[in-house]
Amino acid sequence: MSRNEKIIDTAPEKVWEVLSDGWLYPLWVVGATRMRAVDDPWPEPGSKLHHSAGVWPLAVDDTTEVVECDPARYLQVVARGWPLGEAEVRLTLDGMGTRTRVVLEEHPVKGPGALVPKPLYEPLLAWRNVESLRRLAFLVEGRAR
Repeated sequence: MSRNEKIIDTAPEKVWEVLSDGWLYPLWVVGATRMRAVDDPWPEPGSKLHHSAGVWPLAVDDTTEVVECDPARYLQVVARGWPLGEAEVRLTLDGMGTRTRVVLEEHPVKGPGALVPKPLYEPLLAWRNVESLRRLAFLVEGRAR
């Protein structure tokens, strides 16, 4: 499992405002390029984000589905990105006074990506998720000002 963390200079509730707005997903998730739809109850368990990944005309439409949610504390999703497969992604928010530690954990669970040995996929996921957390921090901190 790839595990990355970032300290964001605002309260967990402000971070959650961005995470719970599915339309903002492609602004911080590396690889997501556009939103097609967001289920009304997002981020309740079972709700989905309908997004695309890649560059037109090679963009692939897929979904991300909520498995578990504890507002302003925890979000677990299954992110689909076929033909690569599916990944379990967990975001944990830990309040630290006026700051938030965000921990992002991800590992492939289905498809060709799940067959890749950890030493090969871990550096790529780590790089991707460091950048995703950096984008999330820019977005959250910019909105908090």
